[in-house]
Amino acid sequence: MKYVIGIDLGTSSVKTLLVNQNGDIAGEASASYPLIQERPGFSEQNPEEWVKGTVACLKQLLKESGVAAADVEGVSFSGQMHGLVLLDEQNNVLRNAILWNDTRTTKQCRDIEAKLGDKLLDITRNAALEGFTLPKILWVQEHEPELFAKAARFVLPKDYLRYRMTGQVQMEISDAAGTLLLNVPEGRWSEEIAAAFGLPAGFCPPLVGSTENTGTLLPEFAAESGLSAGTKVFGGGADNACGAVGAGIVRKGDALCSVGTSGVVLTYEEDKNKDFAGKVHFFNHAHPGAFYAMGVTLAAGYSLSWFKESLAPELSFDELLKPVGDIAPGSEGLLFTPYLVGERTPHADSVIRSSFIGLSGTHRREHLARAVMEGITFSLQESFDLFGAAGIEVERVISIGGGAKNPVWLQMQADIFGKPVVALKNEQGPAMGAAMMAAVGSGWFGSLKECADAFIGYAKTYEPIPANVEKYARLFKLYQQVYAATRSLNEGLQEFRG
Repeated sequence: MKYVIGIDLGTSSVKTLLVNQNGDIAGEASASYPLIQERPGFSEQNPEEWVKGTVACLKQLLKESGVAAADVEGVSFSGQMHGLVLLDEQNNVLRNAILWNDTRTTKQCRDIEAKLGDKLLDITRNAALEGFTLPKILWVQEHEPELFAKAARFVLPKDYLRYRMTGQVQMEISDAAGTLLLNVPEGRWSEEIAAAFGLPAGFCPPLVGSTENTGTLLPEFAAESGLSAGTKVFGGGADNACGAVGAGIVRKGDALCSVGTSGVVLTYEEDKNKDFAGKVHFFNHAHPGAFYAMGVTLAAGYSLSWFKESLAPELSFDELLKPVGDIAPGSEGLLFTPYLVGERTPHADSVIRSSFIGLSGTHRREHLARAVMEGITFSLQESFDLFGAAGIEVERVISIGGGAKNPVWLQMQADIFGKPVVALKNEQGPAMGAAMMAAVGSGWFGSLKECADAFIGYAKTYEPIPANVEKYARLFKLYQQVYAATRSLNEGLQEFRG
């Protein structure tokens, strides 16, 4: 039996999966590493921690599984998007990586908008947000000019890890799509944007595909990790692209709903000319020649976690949600907006905050809990509305994350989305997507579609209940009015916030 390894380089830890040719998991290991937050809004990491954590995981995988290193054919990656790793001419790291959740770059975002105007959306298909990579580059350029003068190129987190494993400096295309330097429709670096901000020639490294063979392990990395020096290393993908692949979102008509701390709605697309006017993200997919559109709710699962910790810390999530199924759709006239930390899609508003609307003395904790779940799902439906307005037809929704662990919530999603909702038998997220890329790259399958058919098993399908669909459609119209009705109130309250 042959094996591949999927490496998921996350924000707080690295997770590795050892997967055989049947798609069975033969082992898993993870290692955490620290964030560096020297000032409010700053979020950095030492790239060396990623390498150390990965080496430790690979050693553990081989030791605990008993799999021989010679039987591991390939390795691939999922990586946290947008993080800036600056390298000098010798490919030494010049400073700590600035991560996706760093918010110091508001000024640089406005500078990008002022200089590029409409060209930004035409070329990159995405608005300038603090999370993206180009604003981070410009921040270093402005605030650390002597250091920036030494910068020869940049890479993203997983691409740095791959460099340390292979000695090759490259950037994978689905990750490059989140830099604001890629011409997303054409799948190439934008010379126009690079020139506009004075970036040197070669600053953007060569692009590679997700299943593309980028080389084999360096002898020294092989010796340190326990893997064979002949192990092939493949491009990998951005975490959202890998999560989509790992959930089987590799064909038209399929969409992903993921409820973690944030919430993501993502749909597969093959038309490079789809234009969302920056209202949702539009990135190159890991599947060759494909794209995905993505809407984000900043405080999806976080809203429910906040509710539990604030009002029911003594209960488990199962205990908290058990009575929710006895409450009718609409929570007896109660609406909740999940704006605890602002909102991304469709409003891109950092000032807005959450509301309970319609609260009365007859409402109990289970009503509030259901309203929170419904509000999160309404927020995700706003992204589906944007997809529909752009002509994307969603036929079914694959649900993963916290929302997929509760049957009541899965049925609620089907009723609010008005689409069949499917849960996975075995959810492994981006690490499985990375392993699938290694499997395709190793020649086990002809495409990610073929691999998904073999590796991914589906559990129950939740069909929309017509009466609930109709009721939720009316409630959704009311939900959409809350943002406009509370925006000015939240602007007025901002000076009183701690």
